[in-house]
Amino acid sequence: MASIQRIPQTTRRRFLQQSGSLAAGAALLGGALPAVHAGEDNTIRLALLGCGGRGCGAVRDALSVPDGGPVKLYAMADILEPKMAGAHKSLAQQLGDKVDVTEDRKFVGFDAYRKAIDILRPGDVAMCTTRAYIRPTHVEYAVQKGINVFMEKPFASDPGSLHRLLRAGEEAKKKNVKIAAGLQCRHSPARQALIQRIRDGAMGDITLLRANRLGGASWLGSQGEKSNDLMSQLQFGRIHLLWLGSGHFVDYLIHQIDECCWIKDAWPVSADGFGGRAPGSTDCGQNIDVYSIEYTFADGTKAFCGFRRMKATRTDFATYIHGTKSAAQFSGNVHAATVHQFRDQRIAADNIAWTPEADAYSPWQYEWNDFIASIRNDRPHNECQRAVYSDLATLMGRAACHTGQTVTWEQIMKSTFQFCPDVDRLTYDSPVPVKADENGQFPVPIPGQWTEI
Repeated sequence: MASIQRIPQTTRRRFLQQSGSLAAGAALLGGALPAVHAGEDNTIRLALLGCGGRGCGAVRDALSVPDGGPVKLYAMADILEPKMAGAHKSLAQQLGDKVDVTEDRKFVGFDAYRKAIDILRPGDVAMCTTRAYIRPTHVEYAVQKGINVFMEKPFASDPGSLHRLLRAGEEAKKKNVKIAAGLQCRHSPARQALIQRIRDGAMGDITLLRANRLGGASWLGSQGEKSNDLMSQLQFGRIHLLWLGSGHFVDYLIHQIDECCWIKDAWPVSADGFGGRAPGSTDCGQNIDVYSIEYTFADGTKAFCGFRRMKATRTDFATYIHGTKSAAQFSGNVHAATVHQFRDQRIAADNIAWTPEADAYSPWQYEWNDFIASIRNDRPHNECQRAVYSDLATLMGRAACHTGQTVTWEQIMKSTFQFCPDVDRLTYDSPVPVKADENGQFPVPIPGQWTEI
């Protein structure tokens, strides 16, 4: 079924240009309190760790919080100086004096994150937006220093690293360190309104969930002599190498899987899946092209989650709900708040029974509005556990497809598997965690032979 779209396709990077003036922000923040730091300086300072597109997008959202008090980008860190310089130039052009990063607050290297975090104060934010492989290391260090954290998804590449992140989240609770996680759709008021209707019984019992992200192909060509160079892998491998960024299925479909768990207010007890590569594939990366997962919850409810990257095929980017009383659409293209309840099980524009008030902001902006308000008002704000659990649920699906086995919640919670146990000790000269063959082909998961759980 085609999804019912209400707003044009957009992305976080384009939303600020499209939305123009951001109105009605004070109501969202509920009255921002200035007392974040001692003395007269109540500025929340940000350190950007990882200067790619997602990190820069998060900076723009953080610096666009309406009536959020003074917030500025104060430090930057990356392993590549040219990448950081380009990001700084672009952000400064867009955001002016809200970008206050002097040369002595730009740090380069594998230990740059420490230097950037070390110059922050309690109440400031470490923005952990690098590749997923190193996320737990950065979050753990920020929490040790008492610094608030924003962390992008995916949150780690494997179960062992996610359990390390869970421990950092528990330490953050003890210290009242706040953690925001990049599953931004949880902050959408339109989605929250449908969740409340579900909890109130308006849809009856939820019996089936369907979540898809079906799009065009994205293959990795042979990287030649760069294939087995660490610094090169860190650039070309974000969605193509499992150790680095979890692969494209996790990187993208984690949002829809998180939505399914939110709707059910539960975590799946098992996952079964299958998939494969397109005929004639020349992809040198580790992904397969099709993932199809059947999640089972404790009450027997099923969530069917599909991911496909093939050209000239049907596209779908949405989450659907089926209850005993009616169906609903929970989200739409590029995380749009396309939210409707239908009269029966037919998902169609002429069958809509209820639609909430439209969201005034993108979900990314709502995410930062809420986070800054929590810091200003010293409210509890720790999304670490539920974000990691959603990532673990997503890894269950990945492992089920890659291994050809049923994967249970009990297994994933006990797993210590890591693709690269030595991430904390990587340097510019370190050997690569995964090697390509003489043709530039990286190992591809083969069911019955593969291990990642």
